[in-house]
Amino acid sequence: MAQQAYVTETDNPGPAPERPGTRLRRLASRLLDGWRGDPRVWRRGLVLALLALLLALVMVLHAHVPNRIGNLGSLTETFLPWLGVFIPVLLALALVRRSATALIAVVLPALVWLNLFGGLLTDRTDGGGDFMVATHNVNADNPDPTATAQDVASSGADVLALEEVPAADVPVYEKALAPTYKYHAVEGTVGLWSKYPMTDVRAVDIRLGWKRAMRATVATPEGPLAVYVAHLPSVRVKVEAGFTARQRDRSADALGQAIADEPVKRVVLLGDLNGTTNDRSLNAVTSQMRSTQGASGSGFGFSWPASFPMARIDHIMVKGVDPVSSWTLPRTASDHLPVAARVNLDTTS
Repeated sequence: MAQQAYVTETDNPGPAPERPGTRLRRLASRLLDGWRGDPRVWRRGLVLALLALLLALVMVLHAHVPNRIGNLGSLTETFLPWLGVFIPVLLALALVRRSATALIAVVLPALVWLNLFGGLLTDRTDGGGDFMVATHNVNADNPDPTATAQDVASSGADVLALEEVPAADVPVYEKALAPTYKYHAVEGTVGLWSKYPMTDVRAVDIRLGWKRAMRATVATPEGPLAVYVAHLPSVRVKVEAGFTARQRDRSADALGQAIADEPVKRVVLLGDLNGTTNDRSLNAVTSQMRSTQGASGSGFGFSWPASFPMARIDHIMVKGVDPVSSWTLPRTASDHLPVAARVNLDTTS
């Protein structure tokens, strides 16, 4: 009898484990129960649907947002990736409103955003590279320039550019970087440190009246490399004038012309351009050079502000050089993150 009872108990093991697919179906059923038979499901949420369509249009037609009023176009383009934050908000509101129309409309800005920025979500870095460069806006009010210099030097970059270097701190940076870099030059508030000899060092006139850009020819093992360092003027958001960037835009045009006239075939630009590669006002530069972050980086590479990076205004751009990888370096005492890249100077290999 004991054996028979045991067999009877094991013959009825209880309900089978619920499959994941069944759980999802039950959850979807609960969410949509209130939608079935609701005649207003298509009429509700029309305002949300219009907002979703407007968001998609802004992202698609951002180049046509006018700059005449407070440089609104450049402001939109500077923070263009962040428009994607509104997509999950609209999605949540559509679900709360139980609006099928709004739900369908939200798909459009989602697809546009993925088309514009989806590629940045993937890792585009590659191994190798025969030359490493780095750049850092060290901040004129940096409380610890020695530690900042040592931090960026530890990256192993062959060439390092610094921007916003006050005259009083130049000896501090020179002393801190001397063990790593045998050659260096400073022009105004920008400087270049190199492990290889530099020639033809000179300031670049970017129409400011003071020195915030320079160039040098670096004698790399693969041949001459023209390295530009630039710190374009800051942009401001003012109540009475909006997003003001006229001086930055003039300097960008001057920098672009200098690079276009550069006789050396291989060119690297390092610096703080106070704008993103989406900003049309930087076209004089971006139209002729490749962003290492855009071509071979991982993620968006936001560099400013360091406490919560929201935009990539610190750049490494190349011409006649193959970018291999690009990334941000750990935070220093500056309000910017340093950025670095590895490139192939020998483009024939």
